[in-house]
Amino acid sequence: MAVVGSYFPGRGTLVEETFLKGKAEGEVHSRVQGVLRVLEKRGITTPPETRARITDCTDLGTLDRWFDRAFTVSTTDELFAVEESDR
Repeated sequence: MAVVGSYFPGRGTLVEETFLKGKAEGEVHSRVQGVLRVLEKRGITTPPETRARITDCTDLGTLDRWFDRAFTVSTTDELFAVEESDR
């Protein structure tokens, strides 16, 4: 039976760790840009402190939640509101 898995030359090395770190940073950057773009296209003002909070976030789950909310909120304060389902 053949084992199917990913193969990365130099697995377990600094090269792989650097690659994976870059990949994760790219995913975070993409989600941050998505949240900001949706807010911008919807005409929702994004003050500097709000923009900083979004761009400084590195948690993909939080960014996904903000992205989903960005489609329905009226203000950026609503973007960060804690809902019962988030607890």
